[in-house]
Amino acid sequence: MPSVRTRTPHLQSTKSTPGTQRGRPAERPLGTRRTQKKHPHDDAPDTGADFRTLMALPDGPERDALRQSIVCAWLPMAERLARQFRNRGETTEDLTQVASLGLVKAVDRYDPDRGCAFESFAVPTIVGEVKRHFRDHMWGLHVPRRVQELRNRVRTATLELTHAPDDHRPAARDIARHTGMTLEEVLLGMEALESYSTLSLDAELPGADDGYSLVDTLGGPEPGFDLVVDREAVRPKLQSLPERERQILYLRFFCDMTQSRIADRLGISQMHVSRLINRTCTRLCDQVGEREAA
Repeated sequence: MPSVRTRTPHLQSTKSTPGTQRGRPAERPLGTRRTQKKHPHDDAPDTGADFRTLMALPDGPERDALRQSIVCAWLPMAERLARQFRNRGETTEDLTQVASLGLVKAVDRYDPDRGCAFESFAVPTIVGEVKRHFRDHMWGLHVPRRVQELRNRVRTATLELTHAPDDHRPAARDIARHTGMTLEEVLLGMEALESYSTLSLDAELPGADDGYSLVDTLGGPEPGFDLVVDREAVRPKLQSLPERERQILYLRFFCDMTQSRIADRLGISQMHVSRLINRTCTRLCDQVGEREAA
């Protein structure tokens, strides 16, 4: 009876083949390439020679034309960087304009003799220009740069600690533990979160059904405050008046007596009372006015 030779699949799969080693996968056939994730700037134009020519050219139309062509060649990269900052309160067109300005600055400052690729120099310049735009022009209130940085750290930590849309907002102590910040820094950053954009005074308050807006909660001028200031300013001047003038003012303005009754009470004419009141009031106004001016 002839013998039957069998092969087990696992032994056959471990058998080495020419050009390979045991335990390693076989090499790819010729003509095949490994698929790699494309780098964002793999389509970057080759402008190395243009930059060297630009450095050698003097100021003039030829240099300006070459500079413009380099900027146009790198505009797609600037537009991609600008789109990374969309949905943050600024339009895509404005972000593209800011990124293009950063690209122009990068072209003007780039030195090919330093040995680094242009995109390695341009990307931080463009991103920094966009971040500077958000820092200087997008805040509704002027906030110090340190507070802005605290706000960004708190915002990033909040996103990292919020795993689902329905999760509760993390507490300040959780953010401090996650970031290594102090509790005071976290609270300051959380306050700055509300300062990025301002609320209109005409905005209707939450839960108000009658159109009650924020402006309705603000107080108006209080004339009583001005009365207190004027009274305290004239008090020492009244005490320095002669007895008769002080008595006439008291009867006229505090007892609400007419000039005729005051004249009868003091035994003088009504015309004299009128002249004394006018002269005394004018003197008091002048003295108080000189004190405020000083």
